[in-house]
Order: sequence, then structure tokens, then C-alpha cells
Amino acid sequence: MSRSLLNLLAGLLLSIGTTLYAAEATLAAVAPVAEDPFNLVRETADRVLAEISSRKEELTESPGKIYGLVDDIVLPKFDFYRMSRLVLGKYWRRATDPEQASFIREFRELLVRTYATALLSYSGQQIEYLPLHAPPEAKQLKVNTQVKEPGSPPIPIDYSLYLDDEGKWKVYDVTIDGVSLVSNYRSSFSSQIRRYKLSGLIKRLADRNRRSRDG
Repeated sequence: MSRSLLNLLAGLLLSIGTTLYAAEATLAAVAPVAEDPFNLVRETADRVLAEISSRKEELTESPGKIYGLVDDIVLPKFDFYRMSRLVLGKYWRRATDPEQASFIREFRELLVRTYATALLSYSGQQIEYLPLHAPPEAKQLKVNTQVKEPGSPPIPIDYSLYLDDEGKWKVYDVTIDGVSLVSNYRSSFSSQIRRYKLSGLIKRLADRNRRSRDG
């Protein structure tokens, strides 16, 4: 996945505080007893942006501190078990329990650091939510949005969420301009698994994460 795509993804996910809530009223008919997926994203973003604003000088001087911010506030809204299973595809079923656990851990850290790095340089875009089309009993849905920047055509951003057994909405994929985060990583990791095996991919991810921590 290109750096520009990752930066855009991170910025969009963490900047919903500047959005237009065109579809918010529609949501009430989708899951009246569950938490609101729009509010889930909005409130998460508001917390992150408030922290960034109040600690701007501190985070600029010590960028590593932003990792904990992303880890604590943003990523709990993701289902990394489901994401990891989808990213590995057929290789997930072949993996041992320890391999699955190791992959989830390293993949999660990779995304933490990707989002955190991008957030430090986030400049802010306006994001508009589009009307939501989902039946009242929906257990999975997509929140369709588009990014608007002056002088550029809108970029579609789709958030895939599902309702878990506790009535909480979890993000398991994000699609930017037709490019799925899960599909993109699945393609990249699949080629590495064929070359290095799953154990080799996990080791490479662990090495990359360790270098990021040490750096």
C-alpha cells in the first residue's frame, strides 16, 4: 500500500470531527438498541483531535508519544481478529493458534504506527457522510463518505462495520477510492507468505515494528 494512501486513510479516520452529518438521522432506524456507528467515529475523532490540539507542542517535540494516543483511543474501535482473518484468507485456516496470535499482535502494531505517523502531519479535510441505505435488522453496513478538498474531485471513503454480540459496531475494513485496506494488505502479505511462509512474514513484521520502536 502506498504511503499516500495510508496517510489519507489515517487522516480520514482520525478527522471525522470536521464532517457533515447528512446521514445521522437515517441511522436511528438501522440499530435503535445499538450504539450509533456515526457517533462512534465522531466521538473517537473528537477525543483524538482534542488531545492533539492540547498537546501539539509536546507531540511535535516527542512524536513517539502519539502511538499511545492512537492505541488507546482509535484502535479499540477496530476488530483486529476479523481484520487479520480476512487479510490472511486461506492462510489463516492453516496457521497455528500461536501464529494467529503473533500475526494479530504484529499487524495491529503496524497499523498503530502507520496511523500515528500520518496523524502528526494531518492537515485537515472536510468529510461528508452520504445517506445510509441499510435494512433495520442490518448486522453489517457501510458508512459511505467522501472527502472534499478545494480544487480536487471528491474522494469516496467507505467504512465497513459489523454489529458484534455486545451491540457494538466495529470497523473491519476501510475502502479508499475503491481500494480496500484489507484487500490491499491481503495481496501484499500473500506474496510474502508464498516467498517466506507465514512464519517469515510474521518475523518480517516483528522486525519492522522493532526498528520503528528503536528509531
